[in-house]
Amino acid sequence: MKRYRGNPWAVLLVVSLGFFMTLLDLTIVNIAIPNMITKLHASLDDILWVINAYALVLAVLLITAGRLGDLLGQRKMFFIGVVSFTLASAACGLAPSAGWLIGFRALQGIGAALLIPQTLAMLTMVFPPERRGAAFGVWGAVAGVATIAGPTLGGLLVTAFDWRYIFFINVPVGIIVLILTVVLIPDLRAGFFINVPVGIIVLILTVVLIPDLRAGRRHRFDISGVILASAALLLICYGLVDGQKYNWSTVTSFISIPLILGAGVALLAVFLLVQARKQDAEPLLPFVLFKDRNFALMNFVAGAIAIGMLGIFLPFSIYLQSVLGFSALKAGLTLAPASVIAMFVAPVAGRMSDRIGGKYILLTGLTLFSIGTAWIAFVAGPDSAWYVFLAPQVAMGIGIGCTFAPMTTVAMRGINPRMAGAASGVFNTTRQVGSVIGTAGVGALLQNRLATALTSQARQRTASLPPPVRDKIISGFQGAAKGGLEVGSGHRLTGLGGQIFSHGFVDAMRPTMLVPIVILLIAAASCLLIRGGPVPSADRGAGGPAEVAEEPTTARS
Repeated sequence: MKRYRGNPWAVLLVVSLGFFMTLLDLTIVNIAIPNMITKLHASLDDILWVINAYALVLAVLLITAGRLGDLLGQRKMFFIGVVSFTLASAACGLAPSAGWLIGFRALQGIGAALLIPQTLAMLTMVFPPERRGAAFGVWGAVAGVATIAGPTLGGLLVTAFDWRYIFFINVPVGIIVLILTVVLIPDLRAGFFINVPVGIIVLILTVVLIPDLRAGRRHRFDISGVILASAALLLICYGLVDGQKYNWSTVTSFISIPLILGAGVALLAVFLLVQARKQDAEPLLPFVLFKDRNFALMNFVAGAIAIGMLGIFLPFSIYLQSVLGFSALKAGLTLAPASVIAMFVAPVAGRMSDRIGGKYILLTGLTLFSIGTAWIAFVAGPDSAWYVFLAPQVAMGIGIGCTFAPMTTVAMRGINPRMAGAASGVFNTTRQVGSVIGTAGVGALLQNRLATALTSQARQRTASLPPPVRDKIISGFQGAAKGGLEVGSGHRLTGLGGQIFSHGFVDAMRPTMLVPIVILLIAAASCLLIRGGPVPSADRGAGGPAEVAEEPTTARS
């Protein structure tokens, strides 16, 4: 394999494997929410923390991890990240309660944060500008497919086994078969703890195929920036996720949800002020990157897409199982067309962005994604059949396929390879902050709308019942909403309670999905401000693999 050492496409293969594992775990949990609520005896806000513990730690540490890649070498940090993520995945699968699972998910986030920034940094360094679109097309396909294939793969695993196996398996079936064929870990049961052999494969390929890509720089860590950003995001996330539980009022003593949210926003403002004063030193958030208009715009678009995707799949995944009564597998297969289409569209969109620029490809993709989402919200009803979602899924798949690769190409096109680590960390951080806000914000809105809609439906459908019975049913739904809704899996509710829940959930889901749709349309409009077109031919040959291959030698001497 020595002749492949440093080969750009070999590097792309390796980083894509690791990248796929981390992104899959952002959405694979969504399809397992009802099953996890049932098996762990948890509430919806508990499971929202299972999602957000991962996304929050990931968002906070990405920029720091990008700096670590510059200091210690991208290959080394990628290696450590895969080890950490693999071990944490096994721990998540063995978690005995929701509390333990939330803690292990945070550890997973640390591993993912160490891994993800190194992927774009290495690709930017080993691929010349005129070939980055194709490379980012593959990277975009991995990102898009992992994000929306999570529900499909998760549905298969939850139906065949249970929710624990969504943490044991983070790779496509082909990779699983390969690993099981060579029997890397013979003392474990086939199909069990699959993340461990997958991690080992990625680690081995990392050492063999990826050269040391350090650019010879030294960095200091912005500890105060990490603490401020972590505290701000934690407070905002907590306020959004648990707000409905406390009726958006007092938590204890003088502490209230508005106070917590206000403190989070205040700390975020302090963080930005501190960063502004550190720009001449070594800030956690280098503002100089945002002088590139395209990079700044694509950070906004990346955050909007993350809010849109997780904000849409969260309520829709619950709807398919808890309202329509689909099994996890059937719900996953209902979502499969979008992932399959995106997988084929993304590489084509990446190559086209090299030739004609990414502006109109992105504009088209975001618009189609928004249309597909609105279409789903429109046709979703208490008794909808799976096939009514097929055409909207096609529109969403094409849209998603047309976003990730052009977005990355446009964002990184003007970035100096020596700033690739910082730029990759900032870009991925924006995306993960969007994931946190999307999950927490949409989750909070869904719980709030559910509380209102269920009460309204209960009053409407019990109007003819005797007052004592009517009041008992209404107070039951109000209490369930206040205490943290348990929208568990297994069977579709029937009778009067089922009618109240199914109609109430649909009434709550539609306005909830409207928010990410609006954000996606704003992101689409912002793409009109993108500067430039295709990569100029004068750039060909710049920043190629040969140039990168010699830099590490100098850095180590």
